[in-house]
Amino acid sequence: MTVERTALVTGASRGIGAEVALQLASAGYLVVVNYRQKRARAEKVVNAIEAAGGRALALQADLTDMGSVEAMVSVVADQLGHLDLVVLNASGGLELGASADYAMQLNRDAQLRLTELVRPIMRPGSRIVFITSHQAHFIGQQPVPEDYEPIALSKRAGEDALRALIPELHQQQIDFAVVSGDMIDGTIIVRLLERRNPDAVAARREHGVLPTIEAFAQVVVQASTTAVEPGQTFYVGGPDYLLHSAIES
Repeated sequence: MTVERTALVTGASRGIGAEVALQLASAGYLVVVNYRQKRARAEKVVNAIEAAGGRALALQADLTDMGSVEAMVSVVADQLGHLDLVVLNASGGLELGASADYAMQLNRDAQLRLTELVRPIMRPGSRIVFITSHQAHFIGQQPVPEDYEPIALSKRAGEDALRALIPELHQQQIDFAVVSGDMIDGTIIVRLLERRNPDAVAARREHGVLPTIEAFAQVVVQASTTAVEPGQTFYVGGPDYLLHSAIES
């Protein structure tokens, strides 16, 4: 009997996460649509998946709240029994009123905690995919907009911490991949940055058309479903970043 493939996508009620959830469902996954607050928005994603003939489940968890994350993973374990894919998409740090350490709590600490919690229910041959930005992945090699720097630093810290787990994940037969993208047109992070520092977004547009949410999600699905080397990074957009990196190396 074929056991259904299951995927958990964090921050999947809108933007990149929602599109990744839709595309994974089209690829045959039962998708857990994680959301922090907006249940109606998450249910809309679930309804779209089901209308297209797929299967999905909306589960609430604020990734910085250990109790709610434990509860979400417990529901996944009880109702689905296992996970084959975890897409670590949720991130933040530009929210109004956020504490100074919120970006690090979410983009590094919460990613590690969730990874440790899901590992016991991930089957051999499963995969974890971490979503990041070129501004974070290549930090130190190119300038970063001042308002985005705390996010960039925290996301790079999260990526480094997860990469340090690769030997353990490999022993458990869990693959790990990273998808890094230029600013993605239409995402909440770009909209917030445009309000605070429109010149920073305009500067990125000067290097070419920014990737769309749909195009970025396609690469996330590719990174989730094709054979990868341990810690392989998939790049979307930002040819100047890639050229600079090649010159540096």
